[in-house]
Amino acid sequence: MAPLALPASDRFLAGMETSGRRLVLVAAGGGSTAISHLATTPGGSEILLEATVASARPAVNGLLGGPQESYCSSRTARRLAVAAWERASRLMQAEGVEPAAASCRAVGVAVTAGLATRRPKRGDHRAIVAVQTRQATRVAELVLEKAARSRAEEEMISAWLVLAETAAACGVTSCATDPPLRDADRIHRDCHEPPQEWQELFAGERIAVAAGGGAAAVPAEGGLVFPGSFDPLHEGHLLMARIAEEIAERPLAYEISIRNVDKPPLDFIELRNRAAQFADRPLWFTRAATFLEKLDVFPTTTFVLGADTYARLPDPRYYGGLATAATRAVKAIASRSGGLIVFGRLVNGVFHDAASIEVPQVLRDVTYFVAQREFRLDLSSTDLRRQASAGAEG
Repeated sequence: MAPLALPASDRFLAGMETSGRRLVLVAAGGGSTAISHLATTPGGSEILLEATVASARPAVNGLLGGPQESYCSSRTARRLAVAAWERASRLMQAEGVEPAAASCRAVGVAVTAGLATRRPKRGDHRAIVAVQTRQATRVAELVLEKAARSRAEEEMISAWLVLAETAAACGVTSCATDPPLRDADRIHRDCHEPPQEWQELFAGERIAVAAGGGAAAVPAEGGLVFPGSFDPLHEGHLLMARIAEEIAERPLAYEISIRNVDKPPLDFIELRNRAAQFADRPLWFTRAATFLEKLDVFPTTTFVLGADTYARLPDPRYYGGLATAATRAVKAIASRSGGLIVFGRLVNGVFHDAASIEVPQVLRDVTYFVAQREFRLDLSSTDLRRQASAGAEG
């Protein structure tokens, strides 16, 4: 196999420097040779801000705010790339770069890999590289012919892919070449360049955008909004929406926050895929990770909630452990919202009737509890994701 020459290429370094891009790189399970090449090649330190090798799952969890459903996957690679992009932007700002310029020039690169080990692997040998910029999310998944290369050779191939995808994302197209591949190897790429409004939301320059475009820049007051991750959107959600519209006598809009507390934002491919589920149904993307932030985005709005979310509203754990902060939050929700429509939910295999949840009276006073006879679904989004994953592996 040809040696990995890309990072030593004058064209690569010159192109990266001309682009003004600076990157943070995270390697999990393989591809870390790219770090050593960048760190030891003259001029490499001009583009590499920071590099991390997250070999253990707890290390990945620490970067992403919790356990992952799969550690060698497109989704995890993209999440790591977003975390790396945020880190790159912060480091550039610490060097004195203006926030807007830093967000445009920052690059987050991540690789998750399952390569040859001392024991035979049951699954594919693969490397997944994700690159996040303000302008796009791109991911490349390379599946290698099994038992055809040594671990060192697979590692070198993975590192080559890291550098080639980074070059492609930064416009250094002359260096965006595939590594040497065998006939049985296969590579799949995906890239999404979102509308300008999505980029501004991602960079923190907007608080909300209509996912489908063509709508008002700011949500109207007094609406009916159903917040959630919708990962995936399923029939239970649609039934909840129909019942809520009948109760509130107004049309409903969905909301997905691209941020979650202590987690990196959703990437553009993730946003594209989730938006595609809604067809012509109104959907807002926001940066409102907490319910109090949602009240700022959607004034005097009636919110549709599941029992699990409703139970968290007065819980001090979600307000820094402070009972006084929780009390203030509950009062704000009761006074600033247009009311709450709450449905029972399946939690840890047990269906929770919303009306049985203990909450302060001031919150109950603004809540319409949907009875079990009107709605009950013993299936969760987590169950559906697991079924989909099992089907794909089968």
